[in-house]
Amino acid sequence: MQLNINVTEVILLGLTQDPSRKNIVFAIFLLFYIGTLLGNLLIIVTVKTSQALGSPMYFFLFYLSLSDTCFSTTVAPRTIVDSLQKEASISFTECIIQIFTFHFFGCLEIFILILMAVDRYVAICKPLHYMTIMSRRVCGVLVAIAWMGSCVHSLVQIFLALSLPFCGPNVIDHYFCDLQPLLKLACSDTYLINLLLVSNSGAICTVSFLVLMFSYVIILHSLRNHSAEGRRKALSTCISHIIVVILFFGPCIFIYTRPATTFPMDKMISIFYSIGTPLLNPLIYTLRNAEVKNAMKKLWRKKIVSDDKK
Repeated sequence: MQLNINVTEVILLGLTQDPSRKNIVFAIFLLFYIGTLLGNLLIIVTVKTSQALGSPMYFFLFYLSLSDTCFSTTVAPRTIVDSLQKEASISFTECIIQIFTFHFFGCLEIFILILMAVDRYVAICKPLHYMTIMSRRVCGVLVAIAWMGSCVHSLVQIFLALSLPFCGPNVIDHYFCDLQPLLKLACSDTYLINLLLVSNSGAICTVSFLVLMFSYVIILHSLRNHSAEGRRKALSTCISHIIVVILFFGPCIFIYTRPATTFPMDKMISIFYSIGTPLLNPLIYTLRNAEVKNAMKKLWRKKIVSDDKK
């Protein structure tokens, strides 16, 4: 890999240059990020401490909340700080690190969603063999593969980007470092690299979305043979998963399946999947899941009792 980088600092134009609108950006991102942290950390603590949530579904939910927390953290804190400054800048090295972590945890979320769909398929279509197929050891291996796959994906993105010479200008029309805006700083033809990046990110998003939708079609079709109560419970879980999948993959497919093209609306769409979806996921899973809500109530009651004994 040949490195030819003269750009040492990148200027981020952010969502707006208007000072009053920057205050609005600061307030929105701060509220969303606090909500994301509280919601996802609550799920993480609840799943980790509750014996009632020991099934593989909640094992994967734990990692989904963890990836949501990290995914949002790669963007939101920096954006909050930048919105208070007259001119936001980031070193080229930090920019590359942000791209790596953003794609790493975004890809990890995709793989975890696929694992959750696999878990629901086995639970609904192979109920007698569920605990054998989805044993704790198998689930641990699957999550480890998801982490390794995400790392490979992100490293490929970074190696492709760093194969280009970056020699200015150093201004990115975005609120965080991402590959398509960064490639505009390259002083050579980026067409081939763009195609390779799209075939990487775009293929992962599109293929994963189609696989997930197909798996849920099979799951919903198999529910015909279940009792009314079984259908109701399975539908509640599956609908939650489908909502999360559509909310996350819709914007991602729009952004990462277009080679060498950016639109003014890209930044607004990026807001939705970078800080919006991580905030909504805990709400979707808790509001539609009685077991999680009951576990949270028990955790809260234990805290109150322990505080009263002090």
